Amino acid sequence: MTLRRTLLYAVLALLTAVFVVPLLWMLLTSLKSYPDAQRIPPTWLPDPFSGYGYSKILSPGSQNPVLRWFLNSMLAATLQTLLILATASMAAYALARLRFAGRGVTFGLIVATLFVPPAALMLPNFLISDTLGWLDTLAVLVVPGAASAFGVFFLRQFFLSLPRELEEAAVLDGANQWQVFTRVVLPLSRPALATLAVLSFLTNWNDFLWPVFVLFSPDRLTLPPGLGLLQGSYNTDFPVIMAGAVLASVPVLILFVLAQRHVIQGCPAAA
Repeated sequence: MTLRRTLLYAVLALLTAVFVVPLLWMLLTSLKSYPDAQRIPPTWLPDPFSGYGYSKILSPGSQNPVLRWFLNSMLAATLQTLLILATASMAAYALARLRFAGRGVTFGLIVATLFVPPAALMLPNFLISDTLGWLDTLAVLVVPGAASAFGVFFLRQFFLSLPRELEEAAVLDGANQWQVFTRVVLPLSRPALATLAVLSFLTNWNDFLWPVFVLFSPDRLTLPPGLGLLQGSYNTDFPVIMAGAVLASVPVLILFVLAQRHVIQGCPAAA
């Protein structure tokens, strides 16, 4: 037992190092000066510690509006997450609890869309967005992905695991279907909703290809494509790039820390 536990801890320590070391390198590099970051062989600790990278991307006179990109990403990811939670929860509840003709076929078609490569949908979504006049606006980052097939599937499986007796008791107390959904089902589904919120936020936050495809103004870019502009044509300013990467990582880490308890509770239940 002791040997098995030692091996388990060793594997966990190795996996921790695999994930933590790149983040630590990113953070330390963002605190280096430009000459220090170009040093060969590279060093771990900055000598001296410098805020050069952050001052360059956050200064008001910066050529790259990183703060504007950050706000664009935050707004787009938050709005799309809220829309996904609203649409997916209502569709999932209808497919899990309501009886109507074609329910099984409808659910099968929704699940089937999960097998369609996202790249195959880019051109149709682009044409629809162009027709609606959404190109180079916030709406093009939020609305096209607001109907999540994965979210419907995920929440439906969770709703099926909830005891029907609670909903039947609410109906006996005079609650209608909407009240049962909002006052009984949704409060019990907080772990699943938190898990879906984190996954949806991450998907939008890290999206690179779609914003490049539909945004044309530099000040309307989100962080992933915007940080790509920090890469020079003939040289690489590593402190600046790593400072931008740290800035992009902070909201994700905060979100996961705040929601990790619900995420851990939601995954086994959904499975």
